[in-house]
This record gives sequence, C-alpha cells and structure tokens, in this order.
Amino acid sequence: MMKFALGRLPRTFDPGIPHLSALLGAKALLPPPPPSVDYTKDMPANLGVMLNDALGDCTCAAYYHARQVWTFHSGKIVTEPDRDVEDLYIRACGYDPRKGGEGPGGIEQKVLAFLLKKGAATGPRGTLRHRISAFVEVDPRNHDDVKRTIVDCGVAYIGFNVPANIMPANAPPPSTWSVHPGAKIVGGHAVVLAGYDAHGARVISWGQYYTMTWDFFAAYVDEAYAIADTAWFSRKTKKSLCGLTLQQLEKLMGSL
Repeated sequence: MMKFALGRLPRTFDPGIPHLSALLGAKALLPPPPPSVDYTKDMPANLGVMLNDALGDCTCAAYYHARQVWTFHSGKIVTEPDRDVEDLYIRACGYDPRKGGEGPGGIEQKVLAFLLKKGAATGPRGTLRHRISAFVEVDPRNHDDVKRTIVDCGVAYIGFNVPANIMPANAPPPSTWSVHPGAKIVGGHAVVLAGYDAHGARVISWGQYYTMTWDFFAAYVDEAYAIADTAWFSRKTKKSLCGLTLQQLEKLMGSL
C-alpha cells in the first residue's frame, strides 16, 4: 500500500511578507466570492504523488500541484518529473539524498521565498528555473479571503496540523476530511486548495483529490498564501488578486 507522508514544519512569521487584509485597505468591502468554483474539473484523475510517499516534501509537492492547475487552465497541463520536485526539496529545504529517510521537512514561507528569489526546476531536463512573481499571506480565519484567493489565483497554498483521523493505519486517507473531537495531531502538511463550495474546499494532495470541510479548515489550518505566477496571471490579461495587478504584487515583494 502506498505510504502517505507529511512534512510541513511549524509556521514562521516574517513581517516582510505582505498580508492581504492590509493590502486591501479601502477595498476591504469587496463583493462576496462566488458560491462555488472548481478548477480541478476535467483535470487528470491522478496528478502524481510528487515523492510525498517517501519524502516529507509536501511543501514542494504542493507547489508543483499548483503548477499543474495553472498550466491546465493555460492550455496544457505540465507535470514536472520527480527529479524536479526533489531538486526543490534539496535547495529550499536542505534535504540530503545521501542520508536517506524522509528528510527535514519544509517551512512554507521559506519555500515560497525560495520560489520567489531562485525559482523551481522546469523544462525537459530540469535546467530552467521558473520563479513565482509574488506571494501574499492570507488570514485563514477569513474564509471569504481564502475563497477569493482560490478564485483569483487558481489555488490557495495552505498549511495545517494533521489529525489522526485522516491518516488511518493501513488505509488511504478518507475522501472527506472532517473534525473528529479529540483526534491526536500527528504532524503538519502542505496542500493546495483548487476549488470550494458551501460544504468545504477541494484539496490536492498525494496526487489525489479530497474535500476538507470548512469546520476542518477552521480547526486545523494555521497558514494560507496567495501565489501570483505567470503560468496563471498574465500582464496581458485582467486577472488580479482582489483588484491587485501582477505589477503591483511584484512591487510589493521588494522587501523580500
């Protein structure tokens, strides 16, 4: 049976990272987000585990799953090979393949900062580096802002504390993740949300699709980020994050 690894380390707090609520300012009175969206519709049933069955590289796998969503909606899905995922885990998280094991895990803000400054391996031989244009912290307590992030950016990149009920022994995770009172926390995990409805959010993890109820989200998610990437945003389109253009978001990253 396939192993389901985790790997997100406790969140950090970098005051240099822009926060969506502060950026909106007078725009805070935005119309409500759409009642539902699903960017995974018609995507392949299996997106690939991205080595997260053997390595604690979920912070890196989540980025490459985001890239699948972005490129799918840009015309043709791009699934980078496992060597590129491992390369990001090595460079952004300090994984040493010679030591074996799951590796050190990763910190979401550090992975995002690396993607901004250095970029991730892409291309036929993994020799190209693709950098994200910007990333903005989103308050996970504000579900409307999380939904707006998904609508505007294709995904929300999140981190959460994992209760034992979604990691059953000798069985795959359940299709729907809900709150089980008293469940023990067994680690941390990074995933992307690529859709939502009134019931919960559409999760991509371990190459599969799950539903995270909003009660589960409220109980366990402690960090969320909007990512601006040119695979989704374009200087020639009107796509923006809550009215913030790609150029404005890029300018905000100067402090990092």
